[in-house]
Amino acid sequence: MPAPHTTLIACPECDLLLREIPLPPGRSACCHCCGATLYRNLPDSVNRSLALTLAAAILYLIANSFPILGINLQGNGNAVTLLQAVHDLWNQDMPLVSSLTFVTAIFVPALELCLMLYLLLPLYRGHLLPGTSQVMRLLQVIKPWGMIEVFMLGILVSLVKLVQDFKIIPGVALWSFGGLTLLLAALASSFNPRDVWSHLDVKQRREGV
Repeated sequence: MPAPHTTLIACPECDLLLREIPLPPGRSACCHCCGATLYRNLPDSVNRSLALTLAAAILYLIANSFPILGINLQGNGNAVTLLQAVHDLWNQDMPLVSSLTFVTAIFVPALELCLMLYLLLPLYRGHLLPGTSQVMRLLQVIKPWGMIEVFMLGILVSLVKLVQDFKIIPGVALWSFGGLTLLLAALASSFNPRDVWSHLDVKQRREGV
C-alpha cells in the first residue's frame, strides 16, 4: 500500500492506477501494462511552447492573408487566398468540401492557437486565467480536427497534377503553410499539459478549493 502522500495517477488508455515517480529531464513515464505515455518531464516547456505558438500565429496570419498559389494560362493569371478558395467551393455547390476545408484548415488551427496563447501568455508570468481547466479540455477535443498537414499534402498532390497543364506560381501563403505545419508539429512535441495542470493544482490549493 502506497504511503499517504504518494500521488496516484490513472493510465489514460487502460485506467490502471500507478504511483507517480520523479523523472529526470527529457524522460517519459509509460504504463507498464499497455505502454501508453503517462507524463513527461520537459524542461522549459512553457517558454519553448510560447515561442512556437507566437511564431505559428504570425505564419497563420500570413498564410491566410496572401494568395496560396497562382495559375497562369496563356497570359491570363489568377491567384486566390485559402478563404477565397473556400468561398468559391461553396459557390460551386460543394458545401461539404467547403465546410470541411474551412473547419480543418482555418477555424480549428486559429482556435487552437488562440487557446494556447490564452494559457501560455499568463503562465509565462506565473499566472493562470479563469477557465483554464475548460480550455485544456477544449484543446483535447478540437486537436484531432486540426488538419493543416493533410491540407498541405492535398495541395502538393494538386500542384503535381496541375503543373503539367498550367504554369503554377507558388504564393507566399504556400510557404507559410509549410512553415506552419512544422511549427505546429514542434509545438505538439514541446507542450507539456502536465505543467498547466500542476500550476492549476497549486493555485487551487492556495485558494483552498
